[in-house]
Amino acid sequence: MKPRAWRNAQRGMVMSTPSLPEEPQLKIRHWLLIGLLCSANAWAGGLESLETFVKTVKSGRAEFTQTVTAPPREGQAGRTKTSTGTFEFQRPGKFKFDYQKPFAQSIVADGKTLWLYDADLNQVTQRAQSQALGSTPAALIAAAPDLRALQADFTLEAAPERDGLQWVKATPKNKDGQLQNVQVGFQGDALAALEILDSFGQRSVLKFSKVEVNPALPANVFDFKAPAGADVVKQ
Repeated sequence: MKPRAWRNAQRGMVMSTPSLPEEPQLKIRHWLLIGLLCSANAWAGGLESLETFVKTVKSGRAEFTQTVTAPPREGQAGRTKTSTGTFEFQRPGKFKFDYQKPFAQSIVADGKTLWLYDADLNQVTQRAQSQALGSTPAALIAAAPDLRALQADFTLEAAPERDGLQWVKATPKNKDGQLQNVQVGFQGDALAALEILDSFGQRSVLKFSKVEVNPALPANVFDFKAPAGADVVKQ
């Protein structure tokens, strides 16, 4: 049981507020109002940044660090795995995640087909892009041509500012997928981070660096050809 003094103090905080002279009360209300307005502007900033990003950034290139944290179980902390690589995209619907460490993997979308290549297994998975990208993180940052297209697949809402970034939370409207939600972080109008939570409780955080906006990308950067001898699995 809590000590009596603590219980009384707690009850006092809940039940009553000491009276203040009128002028200090007005000042407090003034600063509370300013705080609420600033908070609202910061929250709205994430949605505005997303809209500007989708509307004005037609291609991009960056390096990324991805940290995947498994959900904790049996009283143990969740295990984490970190990988690094490069990311390129071109609207609408072309992108490439090239994982370099610790294992070489590629995810390439050429506008029609989504290719997943695991160099260790020498295996390629091939899927029709139209069936694979609707409610995915890739659609948020690379595939959608405009905000209206995103809103067809996601419920978008501003999230609180943190880590110096403005955030947007995107929740898939299709509840049958493995994605629970995605949060996209912006520094101004520049893409800075992705936080992905899947339906199993696994969290993946991608942080982008050396971001280039609207670079002229080579025409063949999104071409993919299965390496010789690779096992190709069509889905």
